[in-house]
Amino acid sequence: MPLIAQWICIAIDWAGTLAGVFAFVHALTQRPDAYTVADRKTKPIWAAITGGSTVVLGFAGFYGTGQIFWLVAIIAVLVYLVDVRPKLIEVQRGGRSW
Repeated sequence: MPLIAQWICIAIDWAGTLAGVFAFVHALTQRPDAYTVADRKTKPIWAAITGGSTVVLGFAGFYGTGQIFWLVAIIAVLVYLVDVRPKLIEVQRGGRSW
C-alpha cells in the first residue's frame, strides 16, 4: 500500500476513535431521565454501546482483517452522535415550543 494511503487509513482510524471517545463521554455525562424522555434506550445501554464501540475502534483497524468490526463500531457511534445526542440536547433544553 502506498505511504499516502497508509496515512489516510491512520487518520480515519484516529478520527473514528476520537468520535467514539466523544460519544462515550457525552453518554456518561447526560442525565439518566433524559434518555427516557427522549424515547431512546437507557443511559447504561448507550454507555455500553459507545464504550464498547470505542474499544473496538481503538483496536480494530479501518483497513485490514478487523475492518468489519470497525465498521459496525463506527456505525453505532454515528447513530449516537447523529440521532441520540441531538434528541438528548433538545429534551434537556426544554424542546421546541413552536
